[in-house]
Amino acid sequence: MNNLWQYRVRNLFSATIIALSFLIVGVFFSLSNNLQFLASQLAENMVVAFFLNPGISAREQARIEEAVKASPGVAHVNFVSREEALARFQKSFPELEDILKNLGSNPFPASYEAVLQKKVFLSEEALGLIEGIKALPGVEDVQFNRDWVKKMQSLSRLARAIGFFLGGILILASFFIISNVIRLNVFARKNEIEILRLVGATNTFIRLPFLLEGLTLGVLGSALSLALLYILIKLFPLYLGQSLGVLQEFINLRYLSLSQCIGLVIGSALMGLLGSLSSLSRFLKI
Repeated sequence: MNNLWQYRVRNLFSATIIALSFLIVGVFFSLSNNLQFLASQLAENMVVAFFLNPGISAREQARIEEAVKASPGVAHVNFVSREEALARFQKSFPELEDILKNLGSNPFPASYEAVLQKKVFLSEEALGLIEGIKALPGVEDVQFNRDWVKKMQSLSRLARAIGFFLGGILILASFFIISNVIRLNVFARKNEIEILRLVGATNTFIRLPFLLEGLTLGVLGSALSLALLYILIKLFPLYLGQSLGVLQEFINLRYLSLSQCIGLVIGSALMGLLGSLSSLSRFLKI
């Protein structure tokens, strides 16, 4: 601890580089967590919307409703009128209210929303149900959010892969920085090391303080990165405001889970330890 404080400027620089490196990883993991959360929310809703033609007859509508309710994979059916659909849109997209006023009429069709059972949602049975009802007279279109769930999961994996790639480059740079910092510390304590050798100190005794320094720098860097990530998550929505509308939900950051935080700290500590070992093996010939 005394040595870390004595050379605090370069040690602080090293810890800051580590923090920024793992902050990049943390940001992409947070984005991935948010996409996974949205995917799970979509999966929980599991709704198929059957949109009706504007000129549908009462007989055709009754037949569609009966077919949807009779399907074994459907847990619940809800009818959404044109007025209710318009009210939903105005609530979700208030920034587009002027466009609706310019249209002068309600552009939204009525629909039946079928809530599927969980075991049916990701099976081929759901596709058969949709195709059967879609072929009925009076059904104009079908909206099924299973594809969105898969897309969210794919985007989540992509965000995590980008985080690993960019963070890996910076982590590699941090590895060399820690190695050089430990190297400088070894040179600064060269005389002390020579004295320790003369009085019979073992190799482990001489190496251990430098290993602890690298380990401590790694832990400090990861703790700083977690603190910066927390601040970023709190300030990011304030910075965006409402300018992105519905897209803001996709790029929100969700804080890391406990296991991810522990993994980040362990990875950072391991990287600091390996940097120290690399430096000691090359520059401390004992």
